[in-house]
Amino acid sequence: MERTIAAIDIGTTKICSLVGEINELGVLRIVGVGVMPSRGLRKGVVVSANEAADAIVASVERAERISGYHITRAYVSIAGAHVASINSRGVVAIPHGDRGITDEDVARALDASQAISMPEHQEVIHVVPRGFSIDGQEGVSDPRGMFGARLEVEAHIVTGSSLSIQNLVKCVTTLNIEVDQLVLSPMAAGEAVLTSTERAMGVALADIGGGTTDIAIFIEGSVWHTAILPVGGNHLTNDVAICLRTPAEEAEEIKKKYGHARPDQIAVDEELDIAAFGEETHQKLQRRQLAEVLHARVEEIATLVLQEIKRSGYDGLLPAGVVLCGGTSELPGIREVFREMVGLPVRVGRPSQLQGLVDTLTSPAYASSVGLLMWGQNQKPVVRPVTPSAPFGNRMAKWFRNLLPG
Repeated sequence: MERTIAAIDIGTTKICSLVGEINELGVLRIVGVGVMPSRGLRKGVVVSANEAADAIVASVERAERISGYHITRAYVSIAGAHVASINSRGVVAIPHGDRGITDEDVARALDASQAISMPEHQEVIHVVPRGFSIDGQEGVSDPRGMFGARLEVEAHIVTGSSLSIQNLVKCVTTLNIEVDQLVLSPMAAGEAVLTSTERAMGVALADIGGGTTDIAIFIEGSVWHTAILPVGGNHLTNDVAICLRTPAEEAEEIKKKYGHARPDQIAVDEELDIAAFGEETHQKLQRRQLAEVLHARVEEIATLVLQEIKRSGYDGLLPAGVVLCGGTSELPGIREVFREMVGLPVRVGRPSQLQGLVDTLTSPAYASSVGLLMWGQNQKPVVRPVTPSAPFGNRMAKWFRNLLPG
């Protein structure tokens, strides 16, 4: 049976709405794309609900016009420095050990894993099972149908500020669109750019967006650590604007057209002709000087990513290295700088093997957008809608089935 799903990726610099058709064979075809500049957000957090809602509706309407579908529900991305994560364990007894473990038993175990101390005004966004053990037997990936008296789950729990979550959800539901599920941006991006081998071996994904750098570490096929760093591509643009004394719009164009993260790869005598504040004529600039400005900020971002990997405790468990995505990952030379700083293999991840309207979507800038749609593709057809007043924590166990195999 064919079904249609929609995704709204709400970022600091752009909002991307996608509509996809899933046929009887489970193949996803993108039939609607709406990309608009973002407004009303700063570092992934809503700071003006009206402006954000206006930008979202413009993006959604464009996707609707192209696809011919009316979007009434969607998967929505979430990020921002308010997001935090913790690993926890939950244990439950299995009554009547002569029957196999059921979905309800797993749900109870995941519920038990949420019995943790959280700061006030924080809510659960994701509860991701990392692994199970039955009667002390470790390494169980899917306990359903197995026999035992004691089920234990190790879960990765992602939380966020209640107010930030409510503001984001309100911006969408105000448009009469129900939120099927909020999905952390780097977890969504992982759906689009990571291979199953990378996930199994151990890999860190760094989605360098406009306002934030979103990190997710995958080991043994599941997410083990997530973090949001409050620095991104807009900081590079701001550095260029200050250094060159040029407007932000001009600085962004200069960064995209002439930017490079490796000054040593730029000819010493290469010059640029740029506009500046208060100048009637253009000024000359050594392109290497521009590269030096960008190199310093890229080094800082790479250092912060490395610090987060070490803080997670999994720095020795990532043979697949680091995968970069997000618009900033297209900056020439950034892969080499990251490789030198983190001491691991580094590649730039791009959405691939897409069908439909995919001309622009193969860019790393759309990793989280495409991944969000793929996340929805992998969910079971019946998903409970989210309403602004419904507490997120009470819904997470009901979604656990979508995180388990088969």
